[in-house]
Amino acid sequence: MKNTLEIANRFREIILNGTWVANTNYKHQLENLDWKIAVTPIKNLNTISVLAQHINYYINGINNVFKGGTLDIKDKFSFDFPEINSQTEWETFLSKFWNETETFASFVEKMSDEQLDQVFVDEKYGTYNRNIEAMIEHSYYHLGQIVLIKKLLTE
Repeated sequence: MKNTLEIANRFREIILNGTWVANTNYKHQLENLDWKIAVTPIKNLNTISVLAQHINYYINGINNVFKGGTLDIKDKFSFDFPEINSQTEWETFLSKFWNETETFASFVEKMSDEQLDQVFVDEKYGTYNRNIEAMIEHSYYHLGQIVLIKKLLTE
C-alpha cells in the first residue's frame, strides 16, 4: 500500500469510521447528537459544535490548497462561527463536515509519495506530510475534548 493511501485512511478513521486509536471517531460522537447538546456551554470551554467546526475550518483550508488555491486560514479566526440554532442547521453542518473530510482524504490518497515530501505552500509550513499528519493529530486532540464535554453534558 502506498503511504498516501495509508495516511488518507488514518484521516478517515479519526473523522468518519475508525476506532483503532481512540475507540471512537467524530461521526460516532456527533451524528445522532441533539443540536442543543452540541451548542451547550460548560464554564469557559468551547462547545462541541465549535470544536467540530474548528476542525472542519482547517480541513476546508487545506482542501483549498489541495485544489490549487491559496492558504487563507488564520488561527485567529479558527473559532469564529455563526451560531447553530436548530437540528437542521446542525445536521447540515455535519453533512458538510463528512463531505469535506472525504474530499481531504481523497486528495491525500491521490498524491504520490514524492509529493508528501514537497513543501506545503511555504517552507515555514514544512511538507505536505507534516501538515496532513498535524491535521490528524489536531483532530485527535479535539476529539478527546468533545468526548469529555459530551460525557459531562449527557451522563
